[in-house]
Amino acid sequence: IFHKAYGFHTYDSLQPVQLTDVYDLASVTKIAAALPALMKLYDEGKLYLDAPFSNYWKPWRHRKDKKDLTLREILAHQAGLVPYIVFLQKVLRKNGKIKKRFVRNSSHKRFQGQVYDGLYINNRFERKMSRIINRSKVSDERKYVYSGLTFLIFPRLIEQLSGTDYQTYLHENFYQPLGCHTLGYLPKENNYVNAIVPTEVDSLFRKTLVKGWVHDENAALMGGISGNAGLFATAEDLARLMQMYMNYGTYDGKRYLEEETVKEFIKVQYPENENRRGLGFDKPLLGNDTLQLKDAYPAPEASSESFGHSGFTGTFVWADPKNQLVFIFLSNRVNPAREHRNLYKLKIREAVQQVFYRANLN
Repeated sequence: IFHKAYGFHTYDSLQPVQLTDVYDLASVTKIAAALPALMKLYDEGKLYLDAPFSNYWKPWRHRKDKKDLTLREILAHQAGLVPYIVFLQKVLRKNGKIKKRFVRNSSHKRFQGQVYDGLYINNRFERKMSRIINRSKVSDERKYVYSGLTFLIFPRLIEQLSGTDYQTYLHENFYQPLGCHTLGYLPKENNYVNAIVPTEVDSLFRKTLVKGWVHDENAALMGGISGNAGLFATAEDLARLMQMYMNYGTYDGKRYLEEETVKEFIKVQYPENENRRGLGFDKPLLGNDTLQLKDAYPAPEASSESFGHSGFTGTFVWADPKNQLVFIFLSNRVNPAREHRNLYKLKIREAVQQVFYRANLN
């Protein structure tokens, strides 16, 4: 195990990064929260990949363009769904002021979801988000277009099918038995001794440095609990979860998911459509092993069996069953602003990953 921390929380260089620091995982949440729950429900026969998703999500039964979409198409980003909807536009006026009917500065029986310190969202706003998602357009062209929209509604679907609160379901079935003590939502509520690494200086909505609350605005407007973002964790806890996946559903002698389920979800689903994706999981570019590092994703040495996901805040997790290698990279590249893109331009994550592959292969 190579486990190191480098740099500081912010550019003032006052607080060094520690191995126990907790990071905002951004879209890594998709495969670390909503996806394991969906996989377990699939194991239990409560979900089918090739049945219409509208069998489970009733509002889609009356949407002509959505009623026949399957969960397989949705999870492989092959369903033609809109990539993203900026719900923040619904709560801000043109002059940038917050609409008081949606967000208040204090908790109230109608404003219980906390968006940030001193900001609370109307309880009905999540339903408004769902209605907008349900009415969103679907492309007639079936090709790979990354869309996280359904991950906003997956927590409610998981509660509906499991009969259990979403967070409770994740903690009881995965995080607690895996020993992932920091993996979860709303870290400020958990009173961690661990330091939480801040993300962006938000000049639009929260008007401050975002720390201890989810960076993603859509997840924030859901009270910090969503399937697309909102999860926080240390590198060590993420390594436990990814090791479980790499072992095809087992960790430390306990089975969490059926082997065939994991193998199905980490498999490329639509290679004939030039779509590299598994079910929820990201995969190497098709033909990645023939590419130079500057063109590859992830490192060219990653096997075709490998899988993982990246996150907007600068996070990246990857597991490779063939080479028995788990790679966790956590950063806060959006600090102080999301315009910082050198992590992508310089292929930092892929380059560091390549170092470990070459060491491992030698």
